[in-house]
Amino acid sequence: MEVQWILFCHGLVTLLVLVSFLCGQWPIFEGTPIQRIHHFLTFGAYDYFQRFVGFVFGAKGTNAISSVEYFCCDRPNPILQLIYLAIVGGTYFLVANSSFGYIPGYYIGEIHRYTSLLAVGVGVLLFLLTSFSDPGTVKADNVSQYLSAYPYDNIIYSEKECSTCKIPKPARSKHCSICDRCVARFDHHCGWMNNCIGERNTQYFMAFLLWHTLLCIYGTVAIGLILAGQIKEFKVIDILTVYYGIENSFRSLSPHVVQWLLGAYNTQILLMVFLAIVSLSLAGFFGYHAKLCLTNTTTNETFKWQEYVSWQRKLNEARASSAALKASINGMSSERKPPENKWRAMFRRSPLKDVEVVVKNNIYDKGFFQNILEIIMPLSRRQLSLRTKSKSG
Repeated sequence: MEVQWILFCHGLVTLLVLVSFLCGQWPIFEGTPIQRIHHFLTFGAYDYFQRFVGFVFGAKGTNAISSVEYFCCDRPNPILQLIYLAIVGGTYFLVANSSFGYIPGYYIGEIHRYTSLLAVGVGVLLFLLTSFSDPGTVKADNVSQYLSAYPYDNIIYSEKECSTCKIPKPARSKHCSICDRCVARFDHHCGWMNNCIGERNTQYFMAFLLWHTLLCIYGTVAIGLILAGQIKEFKVIDILTVYYGIENSFRSLSPHVVQWLLGAYNTQILLMVFLAIVSLSLAGFFGYHAKLCLTNTTTNETFKWQEYVSWQRKLNEARASSAALKASINGMSSERKPPENKWRAMFRRSPLKDVEVVVKNNIYDKGFFQNILEIIMPLSRRQLSLRTKSKSG
């Protein structure tokens, strides 16, 4: 039973750490242990580590840590790319080593030995496409096509020059401090890809997320079918019901079946849980980016809109407060009125509740189908193809 409990606790801890790391900053987890774990994983642990190194090794140790941090976080480097390849290769090796011996089985055919390898190969290909494709680098010789493709909305984007590249800065673009280049329709810099996600590789990035979500689901289901086949082959249900007299119901049988599986196939169970957790994480990440694509918004623009709406709301509240104060002063300076009833004053509507609601006006959202088409066929490419046709014509 010790092995089973270790595996069970390992699964729970892994799930807690993943959820805390990926989702701990969500408003729903505010003030909960998940938020505190997220803060510790993202800030606290590193801060304590820096203090420990500074205490033991002094300024030299702190400077060494800062150099490593600069290389890993502020400059392009292949560390996370190598970690991705190690995770994919290691997981596939463990699955093949522990589970391929049971293929073919009662519920899974021999073809899955080959389709699994093909699926992993397609995933790696999408990874390479996203990593090494041009995200839409804005240069002096192509800046005009990006300027004509994306108009300024004069809300979160206005006409200006990039202070680093010294060229006009097209709307929706951003200068990436890590890659040191301007990227059209900039979404974010992805450390796993060691590349920016921009106008010309968003489709590869979305395909990567979707394919890896399906790949993890495929692995989870395939291992589940293998284990179901082993239960069938060893007649576990019949033995439990006939020889041990256990009631033939899911509620009665499931604890005994799980105990048997954990004892005999703990590696497969561990891999299945791992793939299931990763598939849920990837599905959430894909869903978030799919929503952005369908509304023709980028991650960078999401933060810009949050700042703009917050600033406008504070401005409107300040105006409402000023107007209320002015009205109050005018009321005091006029003829003296009988004192207002205490209860009426308590339940009087606050002037801040009448503040005008700030509306997000995204001019780049052109509807469901046009937004999808813009991801598949970026605007700058369409502009370039039209110019090429007009020149050849």
